[in-house]
Amino acid sequence: MKNKLPEITGREFTERELDRIIEMAWEDRTPFEAIKFQFDLTEKDVIVHMRRTLKESSFKRWRKRVNSGVSKKHLKKRNSGIDRFKCSRQRQITGNKISKR
Repeated sequence: MKNKLPEITGREFTERELDRIIEMAWEDRTPFEAIKFQFDLTEKDVIVHMRRTLKESSFKRWRKRVNSGVSKKHLKKRNSGIDRFKCSRQRQITGNKISKR
């Protein structure tokens, strides 16, 4: 099953992709640039998607967090030494299997 965000991108996303976009948007350490790189959605597109998908109170909580000093959703707020999209301690994924430590 595919869902559309035609007003935003003209592209269809699977349910799994939409869930991943929401997950990435909620993660404080995942910048909007990572979402742009992976799904070709701008920050504005992500905000529109989150507004449509989340309950109003959840959306307001998310926006407040994104705009706070806690979140590093914008590369300008991040330490310049961080040049990756994921935590260095995150497991590597190879061949659709999570590699053992």
